[in-house]
Amino acid sequence: MMRAAFNDALKEALKEKDQCAVSTIRLILAALKDRDIAARGNGKTEGIGEDEILGMLQTMLKQRNESIRMYEQGGRLELAEQEKAEMDVIRRFMPQQLDEAEMNAAVESVVKEIGAKELKDMGRTMAALKEQYAGRMDFSKASGLVRQMLA
Repeated sequence: MMRAAFNDALKEALKEKDQCAVSTIRLILAALKDRDIAARGNGKTEGIGEDEILGMLQTMLKQRNESIRMYEQGGRLELAEQEKAEMDVIRRFMPQQLDEAEMNAAVESVVKEIGAKELKDMGRTMAALKEQYAGRMDFSKASGLVRQMLA
């Protein structure tokens, strides 16, 4: 479903002559193709799944956040603005992110569900969160919440 959305968005961006959207969607499609090729080596002939695509988009957003920070520190504001525009394009394909209250409730639910009680259960807890909330949660913030709950 997401693959079709990428292709449809690319066609629309080409029609509208939105150069930023065209280049960003092409980057997404290229990254997706790379991951599909790597997945074939692991026996997944149809490519990666939706949850892995969401994870890929999440990674692309993190990379751009880091680039923005570095560009701003280096005084390259025009490049930082370009990265922000690319982030806006990537976010079009992401599901609605959980807010703080929803994230707290989700973390509490998963901690109870898997029976996590101490800090050594953090890995299992984060794995369960990533499985259930791929692309919908900022896992760096979730990690802090899990750490607080299990400490």
